[in-house]
Amino acid sequence: MDGAAALHGWIIVDKPLGTGSTEVVSAVKRAVRTGGYPKVKVGHGGTLDPLATGVLPVALGEATKLAGRMLDATKTYLFTIGFGTETSTLDAEGAVVASSDVRPTQTAIQDVLWRFRGSIEQTPPAYSAIRIEGKRAYDRARAGEAPEMPTRRVTVHELVIPHWDLGWDDTVFDSLTLSATVSKGTYIRSLARDIARALGTVGHVTMLRRTAAGPFGLAKAISLDKLAEAGKARSLHEHILPLRAGLDDIPALTLSPDQAGRLRQGRELVGIAADDGQMFATLDDVPVALVEVSARVARVVRGFNL
Repeated sequence: MDGAAALHGWIIVDKPLGTGSTEVVSAVKRAVRTGGYPKVKVGHGGTLDPLATGVLPVALGEATKLAGRMLDATKTYLFTIGFGTETSTLDAEGAVVASSDVRPTQTAIQDVLWRFRGSIEQTPPAYSAIRIEGKRAYDRARAGEAPEMPTRRVTVHELVIPHWDLGWDDTVFDSLTLSATVSKGTYIRSLARDIARALGTVGHVTMLRRTAAGPFGLAKAISLDKLAEAGKARSLHEHILPLRAGLDDIPALTLSPDQAGRLRQGRELVGIAADDGQMFATLDDVPVALVEVSARVARVVRGFNL
């Protein structure tokens, strides 16, 4: 693959259980090297816990300039709450800190879930990366401290029970699987804890799978094994989604060569016939910049060297 073009875009990895996000980034870098592609920057678009699986967008080359947008994007998760025990980490990794013999019925579950839809107050887990007085909460928790976690307002856009079998009103559940689409900053472990408590019991997350991150879903995701194979076969480029794929909610702005030149120099474009807001500026389908339009003036937010 000598002379191969540098890779600029997104590769969506279906992260396996027990693997950290930085390990996935390392695996992508290794596949790039193995495939003989030019060296490029690589970064992930939002951490996924080692005990979680699923969609992890990885940005390559100029797409790394957009990776931060993934942090603000909505995410969708499939997760299971195991009732009866609450753990220190709110997942299967921690020690049991509370237990209950209470198990919810379908009727109780249906009566409670509506409380967790829309804008809600949430207390993040003590085992999280939030900084408390300059120190990570999980570092304080591991040191035996009990950090006071500040509440935050988050949005649960959707919270549903997939494949719900109606007519079992008196059935008692030992576990419950839910699908949730949530805003930035929402902790699924906290959501599981709070749902269990609202049902008069306790619980923790026993399974967590991210099925979508922003515009990216499982349909385009590949396993680490396939990633490694693509590197060896020098076909990694076949799995790269274009830079534009991370901006599917941003309208396009077609440029003339003169306009593209001005933007590449960091200059403004005056008299743009477009509504206020961000736009994806291209010249002959080649990305030039992400721009912000205000009062018919376009200013560069992120420029692309392509």
